[in-house]
Amino acid sequence: MLRKLVGTVLLVIGLSVSTAAMAQDESNPYLMVKNAATKTFDRIKRERVAIEKNPDLLRAIMEQELLPHVDYKFSALKVLGKHFKSVPHDKIPEFIQVFRDYLVTTYAIAMSQYDDQVVEFEPAQDVEDDRMVTVRALVKEPGRPDIKIAFKVRKSSRTDEWKAFDMVAEGISLLSSKQSELEGIIRQDGIDAVIKMLKEKNSQSIVLPNKKEDN
Repeated sequence: MLRKLVGTVLLVIGLSVSTAAMAQDESNPYLMVKNAATKTFDRIKRERVAIEKNPDLLRAIMEQELLPHVDYKFSALKVLGKHFKSVPHDKIPEFIQVFRDYLVTTYAIAMSQYDDQVVEFEPAQDVEDDRMVTVRALVKEPGRPDIKIAFKVRKSSRTDEWKAFDMVAEGISLLSSKQSELEGIIRQDGIDAVIKMLKEKNSQSIVLPNKKEDN
Protein backbone atom coordinates (compact mmCIF):
# COMPACT_ATOMS: atom_id res chain seq x y z
CA MET A 1 0.00 0.00 0.00
CA LEU A 2 2.81 2.41 0.87
CA ARG A 3 4.44 2.01 -2.53
CA LYS A 4 1.22 2.82 -4.33
CA LEU A 5 0.59 5.74 -1.98
CA VAL A 6 3.99 7.25 -2.81
CA GLY A 7 3.39 6.59 -6.49
CA THR A 8 0.07 8.39 -6.29
CA VAL A 9 1.72 11.39 -4.63
CA LEU A 10 4.38 11.63 -7.32
CA LEU A 11 1.77 11.20 -10.01
CA VAL A 12 -0.34 14.09 -8.83
CA ILE A 13 2.75 16.24 -8.38
CA GLY A 14 3.88 15.51 -11.88
CA LEU A 15 0.51 16.15 -13.41
CA SER A 16 -0.30 19.20 -11.40
CA VAL A 17 2.78 21.18 -12.34
CA SER A 18 2.14 20.56 -16.01
CA THR A 19 0.08 23.14 -17.90
CA ALA A 20 -1.43 24.23 -21.13
CA ALA A 21 -3.98 26.29 -19.25
CA MET A 22 -6.01 29.05 -20.79
CA ALA A 23 -4.16 32.31 -21.35
CA GLN A 24 -6.09 34.24 -18.71
CA ASP A 25 -4.86 31.83 -16.00
CA GLU A 26 -1.16 31.96 -16.88
CA SER A 27 -0.56 34.92 -14.57
CA ASN A 28 -1.83 33.07 -11.48
CA PRO A 29 0.05 29.92 -10.42
CA TYR A 30 -2.90 28.64 -8.37
CA LEU A 31 -5.23 28.61 -11.36
CA MET A 32 -2.45 27.32 -13.60
CA VAL A 33 -1.86 24.29 -11.40
CA LYS A 34 -5.55 23.49 -10.97
CA ASN A 35 -6.50 23.81 -14.62
CA ALA A 36 -3.42 21.92 -15.78
CA ALA A 37 -4.16 18.97 -13.52
CA THR A 38 -7.72 18.72 -14.80
CA LYS A 39 -6.62 18.93 -18.43
CA THR A 40 -3.89 16.34 -18.04
CA PHE A 41 -6.03 13.85 -16.13
CA ASP A 42 -8.62 14.14 -18.89
CA ARG A 43 -5.98 13.42 -21.52
CA ILE A 44 -4.83 10.28 -19.70
CA LYS A 45 -8.42 9.03 -19.59
CA ARG A 46 -8.84 9.77 -23.28
CA GLU A 47 -5.66 7.95 -24.28
CA ARG A 48 -5.87 5.08 -21.78
CA VAL A 49 -6.22 2.37 -24.46
CA ALA A 50 -3.16 3.65 -26.35
CA ILE A 51 -1.19 3.95 -23.11
CA GLU A 52 -1.98 0.36 -22.16
CA LYS A 53 -0.64 -0.78 -25.54
CA ASN A 54 2.44 1.45 -25.30
CA PRO A 55 3.18 2.76 -21.77
CA ASP A 56 6.11 4.81 -23.10
CA LEU A 57 3.48 7.13 -24.57
CA LEU A 58 3.42 8.60 -21.07
CA ARG A 59 6.86 10.08 -21.76
CA ALA A 60 5.48 11.92 -24.78
CA ILE A 61 2.62 13.26 -22.67
CA MET A 62 5.12 14.54 -20.12
CA GLU A 63 7.20 16.18 -22.85
CA GLN A 64 4.15 17.96 -24.20
CA GLU A 65 2.20 18.78 -21.05
CA LEU A 66 4.72 19.09 -18.24
CA LEU A 67 8.19 20.00 -19.36
CA PRO A 68 7.47 23.40 -20.94
CA HIS A 69 6.29 24.57 -17.52
CA VAL A 70 8.98 23.10 -15.28
CA ASP A 71 12.13 25.09 -14.57
CA TYR A 72 14.32 22.02 -14.93
CA LYS A 73 17.49 24.08 -15.35
CA PHE A 74 16.94 25.80 -12.02
CA SER A 75 16.11 22.45 -10.41
CA ALA A 76 19.19 20.76 -11.86
CA LEU A 77 21.50 23.48 -10.56
CA LYS A 78 19.81 23.36 -7.15
CA VAL A 79 20.47 19.62 -7.05
CA LEU A 80 24.16 20.20 -7.79
CA GLY A 81 24.23 22.66 -4.90
CA LYS A 82 27.70 23.20 -3.46
CA HIS A 83 29.22 20.94 -6.13
CA PHE A 84 28.37 23.40 -8.89
CA LYS A 85 31.74 25.12 -8.55
CA SER A 86 33.76 21.88 -8.46
CA VAL A 87 32.05 20.14 -11.39
CA PRO A 88 33.89 20.67 -14.71
CA HIS A 89 32.13 23.54 -16.43
CA ASP A 90 31.76 21.69 -19.71
CA LYS A 91 29.81 18.96 -17.92
CA ILE A 92 27.06 21.26 -16.66
CA PRO A 93 25.00 21.37 -19.91
CA GLU A 94 25.15 17.56 -20.18
CA PHE A 95 24.01 17.15 -16.59
CA ILE A 96 21.12 19.58 -17.11
CA GLN A 97 20.03 17.64 -20.20
CA VAL A 98 20.06 14.20 -18.53
CA PHE A 99 18.37 15.65 -15.45
CA ARG A 100 15.67 17.05 -17.72
CA ASP A 101 15.17 13.62 -19.28
CA TYR A 102 15.20 12.07 -15.82
CA LEU A 103 12.32 14.31 -14.74
CA VAL A 104 10.35 13.24 -17.81
CA THR A 105 10.97 9.59 -16.92
CA THR A 106 10.16 10.12 -13.25
CA TYR A 107 6.84 11.75 -14.00
CA ALA A 108 5.99 9.18 -16.68
CA ILE A 109 6.51 6.39 -14.15
CA ALA A 110 4.43 8.27 -11.59
CA MET A 111 1.71 8.88 -14.14
CA SER A 112 1.40 5.13 -14.66
CA GLN A 113 -0.15 5.02 -11.16
CA TYR A 114 -3.12 7.14 -12.22
CA ASP A 115 -6.43 5.57 -11.22
CA ASP A 116 -9.02 8.38 -10.98
CA GLN A 117 -7.76 9.99 -7.77
CA VAL A 118 -9.42 13.28 -6.79
CA VAL A 119 -7.37 16.40 -6.04
CA GLU A 120 -8.69 19.38 -4.09
CA PHE A 121 -6.73 22.61 -4.49
CA GLU A 122 -6.60 25.58 -2.15
CA PRO A 123 -8.34 28.72 -3.44
CA ALA A 124 -6.39 31.05 -5.71
CA GLN A 125 -4.67 33.96 -3.99
CA ASP A 126 -3.35 37.33 -5.10
CA VAL A 127 0.25 36.99 -6.31
CA GLU A 128 0.76 40.44 -7.77
CA ASP A 129 3.86 41.18 -5.68
CA ASP A 130 5.13 37.63 -5.27
CA ARG A 131 8.00 35.95 -7.08
CA MET A 132 7.67 32.56 -5.40
CA VAL A 133 4.60 30.77 -4.04
CA THR A 134 3.54 27.41 -2.63
CA VAL A 135 0.35 25.90 -4.05
CA ARG A 136 -1.17 23.34 -1.67
CA ALA A 137 -3.61 20.53 -2.38
CA LEU A 138 -5.08 17.31 -0.99
CA VAL A 139 -5.12 13.99 -2.83
CA LYS A 140 -8.28 12.03 -2.01
CA GLU A 141 -8.87 8.36 -2.73
CA PRO A 142 -11.67 6.21 -1.22
CA GLY A 143 -10.44 4.01 1.59
CA ARG A 144 -7.11 5.81 1.96
CA PRO A 145 -5.90 8.76 4.08
CA ASP A 146 -5.73 12.15 2.39
CA ILE A 147 -2.26 13.07 1.13
CA LYS A 148 -0.97 16.61 1.60
CA ILE A 149 1.06 17.93 -1.31
CA ALA A 150 2.50 21.30 -2.26
CA PHE A 151 4.03 22.74 -5.40
CA LYS A 152 6.87 25.24 -5.29
CA VAL A 153 6.47 27.68 -8.15
CA ARG A 154 8.67 30.65 -9.07
CA LYS A 155 8.25 33.59 -11.40
CA SER A 156 11.08 34.17 -13.85
CA SER A 157 12.58 37.65 -13.56
CA ARG A 158 13.41 37.45 -17.26
CA THR A 159 10.13 36.22 -18.77
CA ASP A 160 7.62 36.72 -15.91
CA GLU A 161 6.49 33.11 -16.47
CA TRP A 162 5.49 30.93 -13.54
CA LYS A 163 7.27 27.58 -13.53
CA ALA A 164 7.47 24.76 -11.00
CA PHE A 165 10.85 23.90 -9.54
CA ASP A 166 10.05 21.65 -6.56
CA MET A 167 7.25 19.65 -5.03
CA VAL A 168 6.64 18.50 -1.48
CA ALA A 169 4.66 15.39 -0.46
CA GLU A 170 3.79 14.99 3.22
CA GLY A 171 6.63 17.34 4.10
CA ILE A 172 9.25 15.66 1.89
CA SER A 173 10.81 17.80 -0.84
CA LEU A 174 11.51 15.95 -4.09
CA LEU A 175 14.31 18.38 -4.89
CA SER A 176 15.97 17.94 -1.50
CA SER A 177 15.69 14.15 -1.68
CA LYS A 178 17.28 14.11 -5.15
CA GLN A 179 20.05 16.40 -3.91
CA SER A 180 20.76 14.05 -1.00
CA GLU A 181 20.72 11.00 -3.29
CA LEU A 182 23.10 12.43 -5.90
CA GLU A 183 25.38 14.42 -3.57
CA GLY A 184 27.18 11.34 -2.30
CA ILE A 185 27.71 9.97 -5.80
CA ILE A 186 29.11 13.27 -7.03
CA ARG A 187 31.45 13.48 -4.04
CA GLN A 188 32.73 9.90 -4.31
CA ASP A 189 32.60 9.12 -8.04
CA GLY A 190 32.22 12.44 -9.82
CA ILE A 191 29.64 13.95 -12.14
CA ASP A 192 30.27 11.38 -14.89
CA ALA A 193 28.97 8.61 -12.61
CA VAL A 194 25.80 10.61 -11.92
CA ILE A 195 25.23 11.27 -15.61
CA LYS A 196 25.73 7.58 -16.41
CA MET A 197 23.27 6.51 -13.69
CA LEU A 198 20.59 8.95 -14.86
CA LYS A 199 21.01 7.87 -18.47
CA GLU A 200 20.49 4.24 -17.45
CA LYS A 201 17.30 5.16 -15.59
CA ASN A 202 16.09 7.18 -18.58
CA SER A 203 16.58 4.21 -20.92
CA GLN A 204 14.24 1.92 -18.98
CA SER A 205 10.79 1.26 -20.42
CA ILE A 206 7.71 2.39 -18.53
CA VAL A 207 5.79 -0.50 -16.95
CA LEU A 208 2.16 -0.10 -15.93
CA PRO A 209 1.31 -1.34 -12.41
CA ASN A 210 -0.81 -4.42 -11.84
CA LYS A 211 -4.22 -2.98 -10.94
CA LYS A 212 -4.99 -6.12 -8.92
CA GLU A 213 -2.22 -5.36 -6.47
CA ASP A 214 -3.30 -3.31 -3.46
CA ASN A 215 0.17 -2.60 -2.09
